[in-house]
Amino acid sequence: MKETVKDIDILAISKSTKVIDTFCKMKNVREVIAKGKTKATIFLTEGLEVDLRVVPKQSYGAALNYFTGAKDHNIKLRQIAIKKGYKLSEYGLFNRKTEKFVGGRTEEELYKLLGMNYIEPELREDRGEIESSIKNKLPKLITIKDIKADLQMHSTFSDGINSIEEMANEAKKNLKYIAITDHYGSLKIAHAMDKKRFQKYSKEIDKLNKKDFTILKALEVDIDKNGNIECPNEILKELDFCIASVHRAFTMNKNEMTKRICKAMENKYVNVIAHPTGRLIFERDPYDFDFKKICTSANQNNVALEINAFPNRLDLNDSLIKEAISNKVKLTIGTDSHSIEHLRFIMFGVEMARRGWCEKRNILNTLDLNKFIKTIKR
Repeated sequence: MKETVKDIDILAISKSTKVIDTFCKMKNVREVIAKGKTKATIFLTEGLEVDLRVVPKQSYGAALNYFTGAKDHNIKLRQIAIKKGYKLSEYGLFNRKTEKFVGGRTEEELYKLLGMNYIEPELREDRGEIESSIKNKLPKLITIKDIKADLQMHSTFSDGINSIEEMANEAKKNLKYIAITDHYGSLKIAHAMDKKRFQKYSKEIDKLNKKDFTILKALEVDIDKNGNIECPNEILKELDFCIASVHRAFTMNKNEMTKRICKAMENKYVNVIAHPTGRLIFERDPYDFDFKKICTSANQNNVALEINAFPNRLDLNDSLIKEAISNKVKLTIGTDSHSIEHLRFIMFGVEMARRGWCEKRNILNTLDLNKFIKTIKR
């Protein structure tokens, strides 16, 4: 679940070479780069390179471990193996003296033989997970089942393509409550609301809330260059929940951008800073700010930072998530959905949270509605 994929590795158990032959003859293969009895590399018409490795059943866990996670994680495992008198490779764990196979049928078996607790694939980046595993201090990572709400989505009242009712009806299949966070202000590209349209928006949410599913009345409001919230207090005080975002003036220097976001968090109506770094993968770099100061301000003002689950954002990223929880900052996950099809993106937010070492207690979306409302209260 890294943010981007450069190529694909496929691992298979087989005693036959037919799997290699079939792999190389697929319709979308542009070129067969290499082909052997246990390995083949192809280039697809879609522009991706794909490797297939075929291993015996007893080696599958070791091979899976070898091809999963960062190189440095694997190097450390090999060093631990050597200290214990073993040799570790993609074919298994072997006694260094006798070269006898010791284990590696499963990843769980491999970690156990190395004196460690199983390390989830998302954590294998050599960021302390090996040391934590040895000390029995790995986090109990959040799962999709822990999520009770989606805290950012848009409807036809701004730039979404489904109505509030349609979004709610789809969301309640898996969730307990949602926040509809349509845009308010001067962001024309997002068809942001004005006061008149907000009143219709508010009445629509009130009407739908008479049914069996809770929709938090919320907005996504803009943070101007000076850190002011582009929404009048008379509107903000009507909300159950408010997220604030930077949508323009991305090139401010580090000090100015830090002050801008910190000032926005001082507004008593703001509960969350959405997509906090502003990056768009392959399109726009994150803007520059002092993340430590942002975390301090978030704690002082009881404001959470968002893990935006939309695939071209994934913002916060894993390293900043890890830094945020080390600074005891509250986090939310929002899909930033603009249609009912986007609601499934919640899984990507959860996976980014897992990569950032998040447990259930670190994410506000895991709270029941009443506890959530009490927790965000300022």
